[in-house]
Amino acid sequence: MKRVYLGEFEELVLLTTAILQEEAYGVTITQEIEEQTGRIVDFSTVHTTLKRLEEKGFLSSQMGGATAERGGRRKRFFSLTTTGVQALHEIQQVRTRLWSQVPATIQLKGI
Repeated sequence: MKRVYLGEFEELVLLTTAILQEEAYGVTITQEIEEQTGRIVDFSTVHTTLKRLEEKGFLSSQMGGATAERGGRRKRFFSLTTTGVQALHEIQQVRTRLWSQVPATIQLKGI
């Protein structure tokens, strides 16, 4: 597999999509990122990132059914592709390997 390079926000969106599973659509992803990170996230930024991750082959999407609560509008649900799952595993391995090499004298305890 070709080496994976994702931006920090792309990684957040991909991870959040993995967490939400069947409930992963623009609004829920935006809310989950805000809740998990405490940072304010613009919905259009999430939407653009979802589209870019789909174009890169990390995500796929499908339209859900129309609901009355949304005025008959449908939601686009996102899910990880096999490439997306592999990308997350590779990122996790790199992060874990790097963290394991940080000397104990500068471990970020209690910060």
